[in-house]
Amino acid sequence: MNVKVIEKDLMNPVAEINKVNLDLNQIPCDFEYVTLLNNTKPGADVILGYVEENLGNRKFIWVQKPAGAPTTIKQLEIAAKSEIVVLALGDCGSCSSWVILDAIRLEKMGTPTISICSDRFSSFAHELAKSHGAKDLNIVSLEHPIAGLSTKEIGKKTLEILPSLRYILKIP
Repeated sequence: MNVKVIEKDLMNPVAEINKVNLDLNQIPCDFEYVTLLNNTKPGADVILGYVEENLGNRKFIWVQKPAGAPTTIKQLEIAAKSEIVVLALGDCGSCSSWVILDAIRLEKMGTPTISICSDRFSSFAHELAKSHGAKDLNIVSLEHPIAGLSTKEIGKKTLEILPSLRYILKIP
């Protein structure tokens, strides 16, 4: 039996690719407009709905994109019209990657972000952000799993992260 050996270079997906630190945008002390970026993962709409209900008297822009894919330029431009963007949900490898990469793209456009990922993928999310020069990117961890849960169960988990969201947003 003959075996053909081919050498290939592989890229580590969380390797240091950018030695430059990204200057993240400050969350405004007072804000009126919030974009809720829904990546259509099961439960993301429920999580963002609870966020909307619990952030007080603000105006919300909803942007929806396919799971496991980047946000389009048009969707990013719509999202960036608000003063802050909350992105959900990173609860698997590809979705967590795109939540973080979309947040970084929005930060580069001048809009502060908060990404919501399940606790099983938050370490990966933090490492990915760090590898792109955004080590202090706002990432809030939600208890895994989300998929397959009832709206009530997802709501309960979301209520547990609201104090962290309110702290980041400087809401008493």
